[in-house]
Amino acid sequence: MHATSTVHVAEPEVSMPMPPASDRKTFSRAIADIKEGLAARELWTHLGWQDIKQRYRRSVIGPFWITISQAVIALGLGLLYSQLFNLPIQVFLPYISTGFIIWGFIQGCLSEGMETFIANEGMIKQLPAPLSVYVLRTVWRQTLMLAHNMVVYFVLLIIFFNALDDQYSLGTKDGACVPDKFCHPGLSWNILLAIPGFLLLGLTACWAALLLGIISTRFRDIPQVINSLIQLMFYGTPIVWPVDQLEAGGARDGVSWALPFIKANPLYHYMQVTRAPLLGQAVSWTSWVVVGGLTIVGWGLALVAMRNYRSRVSYWV
Repeated sequence: MHATSTVHVAEPEVSMPMPPASDRKTFSRAIADIKEGLAARELWTHLGWQDIKQRYRRSVIGPFWITISQAVIALGLGLLYSQLFNLPIQVFLPYISTGFIIWGFIQGCLSEGMETFIANEGMIKQLPAPLSVYVLRTVWRQTLMLAHNMVVYFVLLIIFFNALDDQYSLGTKDGACVPDKFCHPGLSWNILLAIPGFLLLGLTACWAALLLGIISTRFRDIPQVINSLIQLMFYGTPIVWPVDQLEAGGARDGVSWALPFIKANPLYHYMQVTRAPLLGQAVSWTSWVVVGGLTIVGWGLALVAMRNYRSRVSYWV
């Protein structure tokens, strides 16, 4: 009998796939997403520029149509409402122009912020990028439009800085202005307060777009509701009318009950910390407290939403 030898063939080693990294709901992961988004500056700045260029593609003057349309609206409504409110055009035109410029940024960040993830559905499913990139893209695009619209303000500044009638000049002159009052004291170094005002406005735009973007991606009826509220808040915010007119009317017609509701509107305070310094007006410390507090609370809510639902956005779009 022949002994049979058994040959042992070594089985190939099969590498077991590594389990997917756990996407735990932690604030550290939410904050890391925001940090990575800020680090990808070249990506969202390029996308924002491309959005502006695509919108005005094949146009002769390109994005400056933003400036022209803003100037036409401000001039037309400035002439009309200055007559209705019996206010000097030299005073009211800069007021309503800066109001429309700032409101355009606020409205754009809110309305487009709600759609920020829905509009970037294709990129979210194909590009492994932090969610905050799409929020920064939206806010950066609105910032570019704000910069174009600010040309209108600088033109008005050139025209009215040395007006023939010093009473209505935007130039520096001796004059006192009570905070939150419609007055024309002239520009001073207080104009630099517009820088922290716009910074707080930009920070608020980021958390609002992030929070509303997540909620709107899950519940598609939310944008319709928010857009209706935006229209209501436009008429309830002193953009085309000064608060002084309401106070004067309240003394005669008994509508002073509306003043607490007007000043309870958070957009009123955002308008004050950004527009008032541009016109040389004083800003109440209450407005700074409200704006700073809303910025902190809003970012807290946005981080909570990012912690809980960041990984689900790609499934909701």
